[in-house]
Order: sequence, then C-alpha cells, then structure tokens
Amino acid sequence: MRILIVGAGAIGGYFGGRLLQHGRDVTFLVREARAEALARTGLVLRSATGDANLAAPPTVLARDLRRPYDLVLLSCKAYALEQVLADIAPAVGPHTSILPLLNGMRHLDLLDARFGAERVLGGQCVIAATLDVDGVVQHLNQSHSLTFGERDGSASGRMQTITQMLTAAAFDARPSQTILQDMWDKWMFLATLAGVTCLMRAPVGDIVAAPGGTAVMLGLLEECRAVAERSGHAPGEATLQRARGVLTEAGSSLTASMLRDLQQGHAIEADHVIGDMLVRAEHLHGEHVLLAAVYAHLKAYEAGRVRTSAA
Repeated sequence: MRILIVGAGAIGGYFGGRLLQHGRDVTFLVREARAEALARTGLVLRSATGDANLAAPPTVLARDLRRPYDLVLLSCKAYALEQVLADIAPAVGPHTSILPLLNGMRHLDLLDARFGAERVLGGQCVIAATLDVDGVVQHLNQSHSLTFGERDGSASGRMQTITQMLTAAAFDARPSQTILQDMWDKWMFLATLAGVTCLMRAPVGDIVAAPGGTAVMLGLLEECRAVAERSGHAPGEATLQRARGVLTEAGSSLTASMLRDLQQGHAIEADHVIGDMLVRAEHLHGEHVLLAAVYAHLKAYEAGRVRTSAA
C-alpha cells in the first residue's frame, strides 16, 4: 500500500515517521523548504516511547505528484485545507482512500464535495506533539493513538487492509465502528479546552482555581455537549465524566495546542474548532453565550495578527 502523508510537521511527521520506521511505503507531501531540511537532517522523532532518526525520508512536492496513492493521510491544519485539496488532487484516484486527522467535522463536507464521500474515512488522533525550531518532532507525552473507520460503521475490505498497514507501527492504531461519535466526542472536549485556555491564557489548573473558573469551563462543555446531542451524536455519560474530570483537575498544566499557537503569534483554527461549533449551536437554537465570547476573542486575535503581518 502506497501511503501519502500530507505534511511532515508534528502530527504527520510523528505518525508518518513511525510508519516509515516500520517498513511501510510512505512518502511525505511537503513544501520545498521542509523537503530540503528533511534531505539534509532527516526526520527526527524524540519520544519517551522511543526515538527515531530517519535519514532522507521520501518526499514529494505538490507540483511533482503524478499518480494516485492508495491512502492519503491528511495531517494539515484546518486553515490550510483549501490549498491542500488542490495539492492532493493528482494523488487521489478511483481507489484512493483519504484519512483526515483534522479536528472538528467541517472538513468532511469539504472533502466529500471535492473527492466524493465514498473516498473519505473518518479519523482522529490523540497526541501531544510539536515541531521545534530545529525541525525535530517532539512527542510530549505517552499518548499517541490514531483512530479511523468507515463513517457508516461497516467493516469493509479497505478497512481491513488499512488496519493491517497502520498496526504494529509503534503507535496505537484503533479501528472504530463508531468513528463519527469518536470525532464528535473529541471535538466537544477540544472546543472546550481550547476555548477556555485561550480565553483565559492559562492552563486548566489555574483556571479552575480562579473564582468562577470551573463554572466557565463546565458551562462551555455543556454548550458543546448540547450541540453534539442536537446533531445526533450525544456523548455517553462515561465520556462526559472523563471530560469533566480532565477539564477541572486541580493543579493541571494542561493547555490546548491552539493556546501555544496563539502565544507564539501563529495562525489558529478558530473557524474550524470554535466557529463551526457556534454556527451549529445557532442553527439548532441552542445556548451559545460562551461559544460566542470565545469565538469573538479568537477572531479579534486573528484580526490583530493580520495587521501585525501587514505592518
């Protein structure tokens, strides 16, 4: 199976690197600067689960894509998706499967419209990783799961093939017959974590220790839970209890990667993670005061970032 990993940053670099490390036929679709860096220094992973140094990993530029791949794994940020859709078009053939690892749900509609729903799987990953200033993929904790499945829950032939390719590659590959629910559960949690830690510019422990902090955290979680329920994907009680526990843990240093991006002046996934949740809340006539406040905050940041870049 020929696998195209779109991007060699924290997510694509980690999972693609593990697959390459274990003998899979992997090529990274990257920009020219990243291709040059990888040719020069290799793909380097630093992780408590095991380091890897992969010399000259196979790369390709968008302009050089010539024929379809069997599996295209999307690890890009949501704000780059429009360009990525154009970039990967030559790599998507009649029998290509697309496995997106983006947060939220909106990307499924965009991928379906461009390539057809029959080619698009559901997927998500749980990992804390970052690309440092030297281009090294730093895995920041022990979690490194990749969950994937047919959106109708079927155990298809391609699912069996993809499962064989993704397992035994030094990360947790998890085929799922409930992938859409899995994605909604993660989105509900992430929108809450990202929304409140960005709004407060603080980790979970500091927020819940502040007067009213726990109420804000749980209030946003409830708004997101209600959107999921009204959309037909109500989280189970066990999922909610886990989310509440993590989001109110005393002394926790947990933040969202969106906060790290914001603090460094980088682009953020405001529209995909928070904005789309808010649109759905409004459409379903649900409570959305906190979602609206968080979204306004993030869009104000983006406006300031544009002015700074223009200057």
